[in-house]
Amino acid sequence: MSMSLFWLIAMVLFGVLEAVTVGLTSIWFAVGALAALIAASLGAFALVQVIVFLVVSFVTLLLVRPLAQRYINDRKEPTNADRVIGREAVVTQAIDNLKGEGQVNVSGAVWTARSQEEAPIPAGARVRVLRIEGVKVIVSPVPEGAAVSGGEDGRL
Repeated sequence: MSMSLFWLIAMVLFGVLEAVTVGLTSIWFAVGALAALIAASLGAFALVQVIVFLVVSFVTLLLVRPLAQRYINDRKEPTNADRVIGREAVVTQAIDNLKGEGQVNVSGAVWTARSQEEAPIPAGARVRVLRIEGVKVIVSPVPEGAAVSGGEDGRL
């Protein structure tokens, strides 16, 4: 088998692998294989082709990957749900992690809730939303006498 055919097959295989994974994992090697294919077409020795493949793959990986990840993988859109983090809420159904029960009202929206401290929290208590895990908010009790803060609109 000629080296040109080898690099062509390698380029196609790396391209197919990239299409299957869609994670910017092997496209760099497809570009390296293309460069090695060009070197083979120009009559370079096999060792030179391998060096061209390795250097071009490595340089492409180092230079292009950070830019590609910034534009492809960092498209996280914040949701309205993120706005409840840090807000105070009122427990509408007692929170008991062992029983898998509990609900809170945050700014007029009812959320399933679990306690950060694992201790039950009675209905009517004020809590602060610490984070969101799936469709549940994780909360912590607000100490008695603490100032009420419901966010921009002032609602709990």
